[in-house]
Amino acid sequence: MSASIVIGTDATGGPVSMDMEELLATRLLVQGNSGSGKSHLLRRMLEESARMVQQVIIDPEGDFVTLSDEFGHVVIDGAAHDGKGIENLATKVRQRRASVVLALDGLELEAQMRCAAQFLSTLFDAPREHWYPALVVVDEAQMFAPAAAGDVSDEIRRLSLAAMTNLMCRGRKRGLAGVIATQRLAKLAKNVAAEASNFLMGRTFLDIDMQRAADLLGMERRQAEQIRDLARGQFLALGPAITRRPVAVRIGAVKTSARTSSHTLIPLPDAQAGGDLQDFLFAEPDEPEPMLALAPGTPPSMDNTVLLDKVEDFSATLPEPAFEDRAEAAAAQEAIDVEEAVSAILLDMAAEPDCTYQQAAVLFQDFSVRCRMNRIAKPGLDLPGFRRRFAIAVAGPMEDDNVQWQQALRLSTRVPDDLLAPFLLLARHAIMGEVCPDDDAMARAYGTRSVGRIRRLLEYLEKQGLIVVRTDFGGRRSVGIPELGVTTAPAEA
Repeated sequence: MSASIVIGTDATGGPVSMDMEELLATRLLVQGNSGSGKSHLLRRMLEESARMVQQVIIDPEGDFVTLSDEFGHVVIDGAAHDGKGIENLATKVRQRRASVVLALDGLELEAQMRCAAQFLSTLFDAPREHWYPALVVVDEAQMFAPAAAGDVSDEIRRLSLAAMTNLMCRGRKRGLAGVIATQRLAKLAKNVAAEASNFLMGRTFLDIDMQRAADLLGMERRQAEQIRDLARGQFLALGPAITRRPVAVRIGAVKTSARTSSHTLIPLPDAQAGGDLQDFLFAEPDEPEPMLALAPGTPPSMDNTVLLDKVEDFSATLPEPAFEDRAEAAAAQEAIDVEEAVSAILLDMAAEPDCTYQQAAVLFQDFSVRCRMNRIAKPGLDLPGFRRRFAIAVAGPMEDDNVQWQQALRLSTRVPDDLLAPFLLLARHAIMGEVCPDDDAMARAYGTRSVGRIRRLLEYLEKQGLIVVRTDFGGRRSVGIPELGVTTAPAEA
C-alpha cells in the first residue's frame, strides 16, 4: 500500500503528493488568514489519510465532527467531561488506536486550553507499548501556543504551551506527528512553529506574517509579496514530505463539510412578504416559556454581568445615611463587626469549587463586590493583603487563639505568595493531627491540576527547611513542620 496521498494540483495540473510516513517524522505547519482555506486543506489531508493512520484532532470550533459520519471518527465533547474523564479517554485513545475529534466549541478559551493540554499531555505520557503512530492535528494553534500572554492566566498558558511544545519537539519518538494550523505566525510561539519541517503557507496580508512565512520557505523578502496574491484554497508548499522546492498547490475537493454557515449568497425573502415578516417578528410567542414562581419581592435571576452592573449602580446611588450628625453615622459603621464579615466572605469564596484556579485580580474584584453588597465600604484589604487572607481561608478555618496556628502564620511570611495556601493547609492538618492532604487537595489549594507540580512544590518547601516529607514502606506520606513540632498523620498521596 502506498504511503502517499494527493492533496491537490500544481500550476500545470499535475498532482501534488504528501508522503505520510515522512510526515510522521517531520511534522507540518499550516498558515493562512481566515478564509484562506486552512480548514479545507486539513480536511482534505485527513480524509485522504483516514484509512492509513490514526488521527487525533483538536477542534476548537467543532468543524471536523462531520468526519465521524463518513470515516467513523469518535467525537469527544470536551464540555461533557471533567479533567479526569479527559485523561481516561486519552489513555484509551492511545491504547485502542482510535481516531477521534476532541470538540471544544462548547467551552470558553481557558477551559479549551486546559482540556486540550490535559488531553495532549496524556497522549504524550502514554506507556511505551502504546507508542503507535498517530497524526495529531491542532486547528487554531495560536490559541493553544500563544506567543505572548493574553487574557488567560499564566498558569493555563504555561500548561497549554508545555503540552504543545512536547507534541512538536518530543512527540516524534512517541509516534505523535504534530500538524498545527494557525491564522497568524506572529501569534504562534516560535519554539512550537520552529519544530515543523513541512510548510503549507496560505494567503496573508500583514508584513510580519509574510516575512516569517518567507523565511520558513527559504524565499527572499521581496518574493514574500506573492503570498498576498494567493487565491482561496491555494498554498505554497515546501518540505521533505511534499516537495524540496516551493510549489504552489491548489487543494483538491473534499467529501465532508463543516457545520459552519455557507459563505455564498442566497436570495432574500420576497419584498411583498414584508408585512407578514413584520407580523412574525413582533408577534407574541404562542407558548411563552414557563417561569418558576418567585416569592413576593424576590428579583428574577439574571446574567452575572448584568448583576455586577446592577450592583455597581446600586452602590453608586445609595442614599446618604439619615443621621443628623455625621459622627453618629461613623459610630454606626464602627458598630458593625467588619472583620467578622470579611472573614465570612473569604470563607464563602474559598468554599467555591474552582475559586483557586482564577486570577487573584479577578477574585479581588469579586471580593470587593461582595463587600459592597454587605454594606462594607472599607474592608481594609489591598490586593497583596487579600492574597494572604484568601490563602488562609483556602487552608481552612482555625481558632484565632491557637498558639501553634499563630506561629504557623508567622512562619508563612517566609513562603512565596503562590505557595501560601498549600503550606498553610499542611500546617493546619499537622496542628490538628489530621491525615496528610492528598495530591488533589494540595493541587486545589495551589490552583493547578498537575500532580507533578505538587511534588515539585513539596520538594521546594523541604529544601527551604519549612517542612519534612516522610514516606513509609506502604507508600503513605506524612509531612512535619519542624519549627512547630507537629506532623500530619500518614495517608496515601
